[in-house]
Amino acid sequence: MKGWIHMNVIIIAGSNHKGATSTRLSEYVSSLITAQGHQSSVFNLYERPLPFYSPDGEYGSTESISELQKVMRAADAIVLATPEYHSSISGVLKNALDHLGQDYFRGKVVLSMSSAGGAVGTSSLQQLQAIVRNLHGINLPEWVSIGGAQRNWFMEPHTDHEGAGSDILDRVKRVTLSFLELASRVRAN
Repeated sequence: MKGWIHMNVIIIAGSNHKGATSTRLSEYVSSLITAQGHQSSVFNLYERPLPFYSPDGEYGSTESISELQKVMRAADAIVLATPEYHSSISGVLKNALDHLGQDYFRGKVVLSMSSAGGAVGTSSLQQLQAIVRNLHGINLPEWVSIGGAQRNWFMEPHTDHEGAGSDILDRVKRVTLSFLELASRVRAN
């Protein structure tokens, strides 16, 4: 969009399920970000699993952890996506965040997203935003939650055709543009 600074956005897809709707949502948001002229990549925790975090640092040099840390350092803005399990974020996403610290989030705008089997996944989103605050990131005031029938659009490869879930797609697009606008303003300052 006019006046925006070119940014590199990293999306962490925090599911340990091959066909996760939260991962498909991540890929969709990545395509929206790219369509706005920014660089975007998805770090898929299903495809790139991380070992359990240890405060002793015994896993600090694995290839997956090093790659996650590298892309997070280079990111101008961050998207965190999780399935909602038992009113919480996924264990694999929490584990990934434990491998990172404030240096990876400080001063960066973060969009939180969830996919829930029920109507919406607000508990996981509230937890993500609390974690982001503790990591000194900047939470976008809005978030994306898909649930129930809204998830159907993200369950299979899709096209933008009539009846494909335009309400949720419009919301995802609007929130993504708000995220990019705020991230661009923060980065400019």
